[in-house]
Amino acid sequence: MKDMLVQVEPLIPALRRYARALVRNRANADDLVQDCLERAVSRWHQRRDGSVRAWLFTILHNLATDQFRQASSRGRHVPIEEAGEGEFRGAAAQEHRLMYQDVLDKLAKLPGEQRAVLLLVAVEDLSYAEAAKVLNVPIGTVMSRLSRARERLQQELDGVAGAPGNVVTMRRLT
Repeated sequence: MKDMLVQVEPLIPALRRYARALVRNRANADDLVQDCLERAVSRWHQRRDGSVRAWLFTILHNLATDQFRQASSRGRHVPIEEAGEGEFRGAAAQEHRLMYQDVLDKLAKLPGEQRAVLLLVAVEDLSYAEAAKVLNVPIGTVMSRLSRARERLQQELDGVAGAPGNVVTMRRLT
């Protein structure tokens, strides 16, 4: 048990960051991390040799995916008594907060597969191999999703989303 705690505890901040980026709600992210840690503790004996970090991110990602599926089938419901004051306020006045929110909004527009790869590799600093293991896809898929995510995010930030990237217009010669 002590060995498990030594390996898992330093990873909690990274798990919280990833969860917050995925669900975009602090309370829900904390609940997601709690569920992830509960599952990890209860299934520690089933863990295979390898990276504990990748294993925990896999659990977290799968739990988030399950929650997204459930939420999409039933919709979002927040009783007004439980909603915080911040949910009714306008955007923050500070420029850095606005830019931060803008990046989060642009990130949220990315397809889920691209957003997950971008967060795991660029934010959580997982290797391509670790991200591939977390998402259960080949490394080549991670690389192509990451490339498309970076390009699309840059287009969103530059305000040219939807514009053709490196597309060459073909003409018919007659």
